[in-house]
Amino acid sequence: MQLAVLVIYLAALITPWLFVQHQHRTAYIMALVPAALTIWFATHIPMIAGGEVFIQEYQWIPGLDISLTMVLDGLSLMFALLICGIGTLIVLYAGAYLKGNPAQNRFLVILLAFMGSMLGLVLADNLITLFVFWELTSITSYMLIGFNHQSAEARKAALQGLIVTVAGGLALLCGLVMLASMAGSYSIQEILNTPETLTEHPLFVGMLICLLLGAFTKSAQFPFHFWLPNAMAAPTPVSAYLHSATMVKAGIYLLARLQPELGESGLWTVLLSSFGAMTMLTGAFMAVRSTDLKKLLAYSTIMALGTLTLLIGIGTETAMIAFAAYLLAHSLYKGALFMLAGIVDHEAGSRDVTLLGGLRKNLPLTAILVAVAALSLAGIPPLFGFVAKELLLEAMLDGAFHSFIFVFVMVASIFVVTVASVIALRPFFGAFKAPKAEKDIHEPPKAMLAGPIVLVLLSLVAGVIPGTVGNWVTLPASNAVAGNVVDGYLALWHGLNLPLLLSGISITLGLLLFKYWDTFRNRLKVLDPIIARGPERGYFWFMDAIVWVAEWQTHILQNGSMRNYLRTIVLVFVGLTGYTLISRYQLHWNWDVDLYFHEFITVGILVAAAIAACVTRSRLGSVAAMGAVGFSVALIFILFSAPDLGITQILVETLTVILLVLVLFRLPGFSNVSTTRERIRDAVVALLVGVLIMFLIMITIDVQLFEPISGYMIENSYTLAHGRNIVNVILVDYRALDTLGEIFVLALAAMGVYAMIKFNPATSPGANHYAGTLILEEKKLAEKDIIHSLEEIHQKMLEDQNIISVGAMNNRNSDEDGDEEQETLASSYDEDRDHDDSQAAKRLEDDERGKKDAAQSDEEGKKS
Repeated sequence: MQLAVLVIYLAALITPWLFVQHQHRTAYIMALVPAALTIWFATHIPMIAGGEVFIQEYQWIPGLDISLTMVLDGLSLMFALLICGIGTLIVLYAGAYLKGNPAQNRFLVILLAFMGSMLGLVLADNLITLFVFWELTSITSYMLIGFNHQSAEARKAALQGLIVTVAGGLALLCGLVMLASMAGSYSIQEILNTPETLTEHPLFVGMLICLLLGAFTKSAQFPFHFWLPNAMAAPTPVSAYLHSATMVKAGIYLLARLQPELGESGLWTVLLSSFGAMTMLTGAFMAVRSTDLKKLLAYSTIMALGTLTLLIGIGTETAMIAFAAYLLAHSLYKGALFMLAGIVDHEAGSRDVTLLGGLRKNLPLTAILVAVAALSLAGIPPLFGFVAKELLLEAMLDGAFHSFIFVFVMVASIFVVTVASVIALRPFFGAFKAPKAEKDIHEPPKAMLAGPIVLVLLSLVAGVIPGTVGNWVTLPASNAVAGNVVDGYLALWHGLNLPLLLSGISITLGLLLFKYWDTFRNRLKVLDPIIARGPERGYFWFMDAIVWVAEWQTHILQNGSMRNYLRTIVLVFVGLTGYTLISRYQLHWNWDVDLYFHEFITVGILVAAAIAACVTRSRLGSVAAMGAVGFSVALIFILFSAPDLGITQILVETLTVILLVLVLFRLPGFSNVSTTRERIRDAVVALLVGVLIMFLIMITIDVQLFEPISGYMIENSYTLAHGRNIVNVILVDYRALDTLGEIFVLALAAMGVYAMIKFNPATSPGANHYAGTLILEEKKLAEKDIIHSLEEIHQKMLEDQNIISVGAMNNRNSDEDGDEEQETLASSYDEDRDHDDSQAAKRLEDDERGKKDAAQSDEEGKKS
């Protein structure tokens, strides 16, 4: 079974290579893989029907109790047949539907990856493995729904589906972990076989809510149903596969799988029955007011998913039999209807049933297939949908909650008949109003018709011989869901009974509603404002709230203040670590400390110096105080028999103090950059950190997880390493490689500093030529700048002379004082011009001298 999943993933990997060779025909080749797996799973039908269960174990991460164990029983076999069988038809359909699409290669890869993930999900026995495949289906379905990523609608729908299902997946993970903790195992088979009940466990309610959140979001249960109709933006092959037989039934599979263990809880029964009935009614109501073919089918799918959840919640044997039959019937007719809706859209260019009409002339075979599949949807004999509907009504009458959900079931049944009538009649009768020319509409390629034909025939055959289908497929699945062998059978005719009467009433009222469907649908438009304020609006509100919270917390936590960042990090660290220390550890205070007076004095000096460094108003005083702290630490090392560390500390502190003193004159003076209140707050934060670190050190000393190795080092330092200084032995023997690495790092740093200090481009060998070239280039640029400046000065002088000449002509009749002043002004300009010319000449001489120096440097460089 692990190989079956692996084969599909390998097929997805080689699809790009095959597509280069065979183009759109690659789909027909790839369809052989799920077809072969369908046959392989079908060979297990006789043995599974006989009560056997196949288990294949493979330890994935034994230390975490995570395995790739696969289980094949009646429930997983029916799902595997649907996944691989309908998957084969979908791959064939996609080959023709996307013919000519350059992205068909990508589509096939993602589709096969989704198929493998879905198959792994229904076969997995380990809860964590199931969750991994669960999330893989969410990711691959996101890529499939958003396949037409150039469309904003497709991107929006894909993101919405991903957010809803992944959010539910996180809740599911919590529920699965709690379930494993309660049962003591991650194996589903062991959980189902556990002798004690889990309902009395204190974690049961939380676990149940988390599991239901995961299942409800995945299977579009109310109020999370809104993402499924929006996902119809995906290509039709995606809708036909994900939203009829596979992904949306993943949550249903999980509920059915856990039913034997959790079904004993009254809370389980109430929640599943209530939400299932509400989902069923919501889906039927929304379907009857829609005009888009795919939206009609999507809402009817929601109705079917609610029905399946309701049957699991009822939990009786009749309900379990009805569950398996209804699941199979729905997969057959809904997969066919989705593909046929895609054909209508592909050929007619529209899915709006108010515009379509008269297509029976151009699409006769499609019209027949749609009619037969719609009959199964409505529950009309002799289709298998009728058998499933009879069992559903019988389960409702047998269930303990039939008095309050009976009306829901009947109303939903009436609406479904109306929807089936709209799908079967509206597109193929009446006037054609779609924009595409009616004469251009024709039957699609045979590959697109193959899937609907097979599914419709299977629905018809299963309806004719329901006993055989029940014994071989549905009843073994019912046994797995019930946890025991159920007593029941499937038959087309159960005689004249109440379920048959109720079925006839629903069909009659549904056809009558179809007659007045347009009027009824228009009347329902008054509810549009209420529907607009439904669960989907809550989703958008939630997304807006996330953005608002993100902006708010960013403004608070990331406001550009480094001090604020550090304070936030430190306080979170103190809070989380402090809570852990208080809740889990108890400190043992030992006041019997054997210390001498001089040791107390040393510690006192250290503390006093540290406080002085914080409060002093002099930078020199701060440096002196920090030096005192360092030298006090060195003295403590020496006092406690670590002279090497003490000497090292003295050297480091001496160098640090000298460096600080050397750069002291470059530092700005002291200034009050914070208020008194802020300094007090910072002092409190620092005090909290100091206290926390003190407690951590005390706990580290007090708690010994393993036997200390210090005794071994003390005993063997002299005998094995021939050294009396234990610290030296640790550095050069026990931790020799660590010391070697530190030496290597220091050596690299020293060489880097030495090279930086000693390297001089002007005097180093081979650098003269390079330096001369740089000087020459700089001189050329300077020469250009000087010439440009001289031209600007000369132009300005000419302009000034012109101004002077004009002024002299205008003032020709002025007095002699004015003439003298004008002559003085002109002579001053002449003097300025002579001065500028002399300065320019001097600059040119300096430039020529620079050229000669550069040439000489160049010659020296070449010689060297």
